[in-house]
Amino acid sequence: MNPDKKTVCCFTGHRPDKLPWGTDEEDTRCIRLKQSLYRSIEEAYLAGCRHFICGMARGCDLYFAEAVLELREACGDLNLECARPCKTQADSWPEAEQARYRSILERCNYETLVQHSYDRFCMMRRNRYMVDRSGRLIAVYNGVPKGGTFQTLAYAMKKGLSACILNLEDFC
Repeated sequence: MNPDKKTVCCFTGHRPDKLPWGTDEEDTRCIRLKQSLYRSIEEAYLAGCRHFICGMARGCDLYFAEAVLELREACGDLNLECARPCKTQADSWPEAEQARYRSILERCNYETLVQHSYDRFCMMRRNRYMVDRSGRLIAVYNGVPKGGTFQTLAYAMKKGLSACILNLEDFC
């Protein structure tokens, strides 16, 4: 599987600790963000993207994966690739989120394990894996110039990816 980069879209975004609503997905701000995220995925689809790569982190990554799966139900001709940084990614998560993670993995088209064991660079390797295979990036970003989302966004800009940035401040 080596799709043309023009047809591949990856995602980066924040975990619950950086979201104003934390883990409360019933919060109206979270609901609005999920709606905007779905629209952004739909726009990427209409622009020709058929392969979507998600890093499977808690928070926005899981929102993205679920929105891709929802669009796949409506359109049928798109793929979700779950790029896991290591085998133990979700082992310390709350049980409900582990179940959600497993459910997404069961429904994805492709699962990529970037490396077997955790080390302090596995998340960065996963992020670069996604960007290096993509022509487009969707990001949920709070504007703070540090952290994994910022680094992934900066790397994607350096690589010349087309970017759709959903400013987290717009949902507060």
